[in-house]
Amino acid sequence: MMKSSAWESLIYAESEQEQADYQQMVHNGGYSAFHQLLEGIKHKLKFMQDAEIEQVIGWLDKGQRLFPEPGVFSPSWLHIWDELRQIVIIKSDIMARIPLTDRAGEWQILIDNPLSIQEIVCHPALSFDEAAYLYSYFRPGLEKNEYIRLQKIISLITDVGD
Repeated sequence: MMKSSAWESLIYAESEQEQADYQQMVHNGGYSAFHQLLEGIKHKLKFMQDAEIEQVIGWLDKGQRLFPEPGVFSPSWLHIWDELRQIVIIKSDIMARIPLTDRAGEWQILIDNPLSIQEIVCHPALSFDEAAYLYSYFRPGLEKNEYIRLQKIISLITDVGD
């Protein structure tokens, strides 16, 4: 049953026995094993394409069914399944709003709160997939008066110091 990653092992665990074996392996591996699973899921979400949305939701449902209490691995993961679903929903909305033909090129994410003295956070030089993922990741946690922008770079000049 074991494939090359924890994420692929979740996907390919189809029979009840394979799922039970996988569930036991992750529980035996504890924090580290569940962390590997989550890293695989996040990687998949980062590069998820339009045609994969329903399939990815199904895999998240399967993960939640096999690991209904992720807080046993870490308290910070208590609501991880809801957080991952939010990322899928937000990224799906972004993909629906930006046609495939407009996605090539460099993108960036800006996060700012104009009413605070904190600096603007900028994540430049991203692909559309990476930018849409980061937007989806940061969007739910925005504080009062903060905003987030997903921007495509049309013109760019870069200089590097000596």
